[in-house]
Amino acid sequence: MTMNIEIKFNGQTKSLTVKTTQSLLSALREDAKAKEVKDGCSEGDCGACTILMDGKAVNSCLVLAPAADGCEIVTVKGLGDASNPSTLQRGFVTSGAIQCGFCTAGMVVSAKALLDTNPNPSRAEIREGLAGNLCRCTGYQKIIDAVECAAQKNNS
Repeated sequence: MTMNIEIKFNGQTKSLTVKTTQSLLSALREDAKAKEVKDGCSEGDCGACTILMDGKAVNSCLVLAPAADGCEIVTVKGLGDASNPSTLQRGFVTSGAIQCGFCTAGMVVSAKALLDTNPNPSRAEIREGLAGNLCRCTGYQKIIDAVECAAQKNNS
């Protein structure tokens, strides 16, 4: 069974026809062509598929697509792009927080949600805010540095 949903996707209204049992991750990747939303585990363990849904960081693999009807969805591409990156995106690059890049989109989106609720987090609060995102390459220190740097720039 399918249904039509309408979402505000990275600032634009999008209509999608989704299966009632389809994950939002699948709908975003397959129907909205949002390949920046990564499918790491499909079980909510890795955070690679993290998006902002009405301003809250969620694992899109754990949300059924029909539940997103009427919601605002923001992916890392909605935060900025190569020609106009967000402060967070610049911070990840300049801090060397990107290695293989698979976790990066989810990390940046989770960091955005953290900074939206806590604009000046401590390093411990950054670790806690990113706890749902796994990285196999960086050792996390450079990621924490990137978020801390972005917070400082946003607050200056």
